[in-house]
Amino acid sequence: MYRIFVTLIACLPVISGVQAGNSAALTSGRPVHTYSIVAHDPESGQLGVAVQSHWFSVGSLVPWAQAGVGAIATQSFIEERYGASGLDLMASGLSAPRTLDALLAADANPGVRQVAMIDAGGQVAVHTGENCIQYAGHLTGKHFSVQSNLMIRPGVPQAMAVAFQQTNGSLAERMLTTLEAAQAVGGDLRGKQSAAILVVSGKASSQPWEDRLVNLHIEDSPQPLKELRRLLMLNTAYEHMNLGDHALESGDIDGALEEYGQAEALQPDNLEMKFWHAISLVNAGRTDAAAPIFAGIFRRDERWRELLPRLVQAGLLDADAAVLERINAGERSK
Repeated sequence: MYRIFVTLIACLPVISGVQAGNSAALTSGRPVHTYSIVAHDPESGQLGVAVQSHWFSVGSLVPWAQAGVGAIATQSFIEERYGASGLDLMASGLSAPRTLDALLAADANPGVRQVAMIDAGGQVAVHTGENCIQYAGHLTGKHFSVQSNLMIRPGVPQAMAVAFQQTNGSLAERMLTTLEAAQAVGGDLRGKQSAAILVVSGKASSQPWEDRLVNLHIEDSPQPLKELRRLLMLNTAYEHMNLGDHALESGDIDGALEEYGQAEALQPDNLEMKFWHAISLVNAGRTDAAAPIFAGIFRRDERWRELLPRLVQAGLLDADAAVLERINAGERSK
């Protein structure tokens, strides 16, 4: 492993920046001052990053994560290679601390960087350069690191750490609560603009598109965390819908109804969820249960009625003329 480590360091490109020893003010690019968390859920194995900043589309810059490998936040004067190369090094077998050491050694100007990493084993590594703008700092705990720079006042990492440790729920929910705690004590001196949450599976699958469990971005908003919470709730509701579909496919009608019910409890005004819930019931031979759901949908928006014959034609709705008549009437059969 030592020889692999040395070889990987030797192969790393020199990370962009000014010549070592020059002023941080000469560094190319603009600073993405922000606060973030990287975390690992030891029970599920999930890995995640959550971030907010007064910068456009922070989710396209700061968070990096790979299932079964690790999660990284690169901020202050951002260098994307900390994300891309960091994941490559951890995927090769290096721990988060050794990965960060390697990348800092290859950086011409580490003093302006703020970087946090966590690997699939829960090991944490974090660096706040001496040239990061006040107030800048970080705190680590078991399976997490929180970090911030250019805050309006000190104490942001402390508030974030307390929030993460005292919050229950999914990893995404805990990380969002952590961001909200940072904002509650002042947050970024300049205000707020964008936010993101990225959560990946603890183990990589043969279908990498399924390994990203949560991938939400707020690109530009006066209230990015409020919007992020709304989207996270919507994301959770659709997860219940998907679980309901899987239960229905396996013949577990009661399990499907339970999942659909949880989804609709989270999003009671979402006609899309209600409609496909009802379609699934019809396909399972439960037209009696579906009819009142359709009736409520049609009362609010008649356009959904037009979709029924199209689904029959496409082979997605198993309904003959009699079933369609019952659905359109919105009445239970006798």
